[in-house]
Amino acid sequence: MRIRESQLPGIGHKFEIITRNRDKISIIIHHDGRKELYYFDENDHEECVASVQFDDAEARQISAILGGMAYKPKVLERVEAALDDLIIEWCKAETGAPAIHHTIGDLDARQEYHVTVIAIIKKNQDKQLNPGSETVIDEGDTLVMSGDGNGLKRLIREKLTAKEV
Repeated sequence: MRIRESQLPGIGHKFEIITRNRDKISIIIHHDGRKELYYFDENDHEECVASVQFDDAEARQISAILGGMAYKPKVLERVEAALDDLIIEWCKAETGAPAIHHTIGDLDARQEYHVTVIAIIKKNQDKQLNPGSETVIDEGDTLVMSGDGNGLKRLIREKLTAKEV
């Protein structure tokens, strides 16, 4: 999957995504919280064939569904508001990702990315809160991490995402 990010001055932020199946979608996040999703023709990535608009609450719910979460607890909404720049992110370790079969300590998350792994949900759904640095990351494990947005993005891209060939 390839993602290209760009600022839209006066509007917000745009993400263009090309999936492994060569589908193209664009997501626009407006400054006022609205989100727009565009799907493009499979044979002509310049031709939009469908679009939908979401308010912030709808986008969060859809994101949770896509991310494998059934709902977003009210407590987390309050925590996000209180922590401001601190982000909590859930990310599944993809097949072929560099972190697979390595330990949390091997990620060097705190030093290199300023990120803390606060929990790990193993593929068999066992949950480990505050996992130790010796905990091994397996394919399909979901890491719950906290940190700033840039560090989280880098860690996910460099360690938890499969490298394209």
